[in-house]
Amino acid sequence: MTTIQTQNEFRGNDKLLIGMVLGVLTFWLFYQSMFNVVPSIQKDLGMSDTSLNAVISLGSLFSGCFIILMGGLADKFGRVRLTYVGFTLNIIACLVLYFSTNPFTFGLGRVLQGLSSACIMPATLSIIKNYYHGAKRQRAFSFWSIGSFGGSGLSSFVGGAIATSMGWKSIFLLSIAISVVGMLLIKGTPESKSHEASTTRYDYVGLFSCVIGLLCLNLLITKGFRLGFTNGFTLTMLAGAVIMGIVFFRTEIKKKHQAFLDFSLFNSRGYSGACLSNFLLNCMAGTIIIINTYLQKGHGLTAFQAGVKSLGYVVMVMIMIRVSEKLLQKFGYKTPMWLGTAITAVGALGLSMTFVSHEVYMWWVIVSFAVFGFGLGCYSTPAADCAMVNVPLDKAGVAAGVFKMASALGASFGIATGATIFSAFKDAGVHLAGQYALLTMVAFGVLATLAVLVMIPKKTAQSA
Repeated sequence: MTTIQTQNEFRGNDKLLIGMVLGVLTFWLFYQSMFNVVPSIQKDLGMSDTSLNAVISLGSLFSGCFIILMGGLADKFGRVRLTYVGFTLNIIACLVLYFSTNPFTFGLGRVLQGLSSACIMPATLSIIKNYYHGAKRQRAFSFWSIGSFGGSGLSSFVGGAIATSMGWKSIFLLSIAISVVGMLLIKGTPESKSHEASTTRYDYVGLFSCVIGLLCLNLLITKGFRLGFTNGFTLTMLAGAVIMGIVFFRTEIKKKHQAFLDFSLFNSRGYSGACLSNFLLNCMAGTIIIINTYLQKGHGLTAFQAGVKSLGYVVMVMIMIRVSEKLLQKFGYKTPMWLGTAITAVGALGLSMTFVSHEVYMWWVIVSFAVFGFGLGCYSTPAADCAMVNVPLDKAGVAAGVFKMASALGASFGIATGATIFSAFKDAGVHLAGQYALLTMVAFGVLATLAVLVMIPKKTAQSA
């Protein structure tokens, strides 16, 4: 089935594009800016390492869990409408976080931020697929990726700068302002929705088994490993993850096209390879929280000073996202994607060399961050275009939801894993803890490269 548009002649413009990019920034810039102020949050709210590790990744976890649901709702009720819902949820989340005084309310705010991004990301990706075409679509994906990867790269500097000058809670006031401007810019965009999505019953069993299973897995990583494998909590979380995993896969296979996760989308090697490599590469988001915590605790830097070290990352991401658009047009998807994942892994490897002297590492971290950003920028646009071109138009929202679920769950898993490893080895020395945690990030980058090389076809349609 084709997508219904209230104005068939409408074509995407820069005003709409900027509004959507601002929506993406609410998560990838302002949500992730928290990673650079972890010590300040821990001090002000009185949280232990294990509680902080669990709470700080809740937004990514809930974004990943609900992003397919929101993508499906975008197809059913309207992509522009779901984008507005996402902006509204972010405003509420930021107010909760700003007035938060304890771990519970802080965690609630992070959950609402995750739900906000779950609305905005698939809805805006499917708007791009509907209203931008050919080279304009690839350009739109480039700017969307600047909001995603560029916002992530800028988050350390922004978080550190705001925390140092105005206090870490001021981050939420700026995010509210960005949301208001974004809502004004997308105003007047014609709605689009899918005939097919509006006639199907939702798979709530698949949704909730996925949510509960992933929550158990997250708690197993962030808390269970510290408590020990024989602890009752650890065993309960392990059992919950396994049982919910079995329920989820049996339900989805049985329901087929009406499932929460439509496995038929993965019949395309291009789409499935883009999603898997996207998940693995986003696991390297743990690099940001590890390196910022390490620089502050291991080298005595302030949050702002740690953020400055990542500016090369931001610059290279911004440059390479537009360059990767041209590489995509010339070489197709596979080459820029595997080069991007491999170079990102090299950047993380450089950051893991915590055994060098303080003076050397202060320069080395700048260079390594630039390499890290170079790789992410090289990968971003080809991956997004590869994923969205290879799915039917009437399933654009769901497909975008799955693709961005891979991003959010990868980030959540990587953050939880990296922070847990850092905490586990901290007693052996902060430098060793940083090295082990960062080498884990390198492993994710290597796996992402292998996923691209094995799964992405050499030639994939680019003109759709």
